[in-house]
Amino acid sequence: MDKFRMIFQFLQANQESFMNGICGIMALASAQLYTTFDFNCPCLPSYNLSYAMGVLCVPPIVLFLLGFVMNNNISMLAEEWRRPTGMRQKDAAVLRYMFCSMTQRALIAPAVWISVTLLHGECFICAFSTSVPIDKLGNTTGIDLTEKEIKRILARIPCKDIYDGHDIIPQEVASRYLRCISQAVGWTFVLLMTFLAFLVRAIRPCFTQAAFLKSKYWSHYIDIERKLFDETCTEHAKSFAKLCIQQFFENINKDFNMGHAHILEKSEKSEKSERSSEQDETDKLLGVTSQGTMNTLLKNWHKCKPPLNLNSYEHQNGNGYIQNGEELNNLNGPKKEIITYYSKV
Repeated sequence: MDKFRMIFQFLQANQESFMNGICGIMALASAQLYTTFDFNCPCLPSYNLSYAMGVLCVPPIVLFLLGFVMNNNISMLAEEWRRPTGMRQKDAAVLRYMFCSMTQRALIAPAVWISVTLLHGECFICAFSTSVPIDKLGNTTGIDLTEKEIKRILARIPCKDIYDGHDIIPQEVASRYLRCISQAVGWTFVLLMTFLAFLVRAIRPCFTQAAFLKSKYWSHYIDIERKLFDETCTEHAKSFAKLCIQQFFENINKDFNMGHAHILEKSEKSEKSERSSEQDETDKLLGVTSQGTMNTLLKNWHKCKPPLNLNSYEHQNGNGYIQNGEELNNLNGPKKEIITYYSKV
């Protein structure tokens, strides 16, 4: 159990390994889903091909879209693509790298589904049962049937219980013939996908190594920056909420205990310790002490992300953030503003 916990923690810490694990699970799930899928060919000339092509193509499309949905970077890619330029330029190469990386992972499960379907052969037999060459594998001499009736009989090849054309062509012969072709197409598809994956993973970095490394680095940076921003927002919101709640109840207690001085004296020691912790929480707020200011900062972060320059780091709208129409120029020495609630008790 500890080993599985360690593997899960590693996958959570490493975004790329986590997504590779998700793609592997989806690939296994697609193969398991096909084995549990109840394939029932309609055995009708006008429906066999459409039904088989639907089984062959629709699930891969669904799995492909699920591969994008389950990828954590899809929202980050859309945000980076649609965000205003602001103070940080957008790099099209980074966006292309992120999109190609997600597409490669999303194609794994559909490729597994198509491979398993073709290698199994049922879908191919259902689709092309009416195309069996009777002149090579069967015998139509002495049988007075129209071409439409022959197709109706051949369409029943996938359905052993209702097939009645053994005098034209044995059902086992036709099934073996179509299954061999399906497996040949399936192995060809596997070979092409493997060769394509080799080209993408091995040869592509050799031609544009510098651009590849740059795109890979900044795609990782965007992912890490988003995670750190979420963690910072969580910590900041926790500190802000704690101060709001503490000051609210402190004001209520002062109004309620106006004539109870002895109660206040007993709570002085506890208040002193709370004030020290409250001061630490106030320092974390960096001068943000109102809802409007926080909304302005978040809006500025979206519109004017700071430039990636550690030597001359300038904040949005000059050297500071805007609070109620004024700049907060001293983030290193945060302002100690007090949030006051007026109680009507």
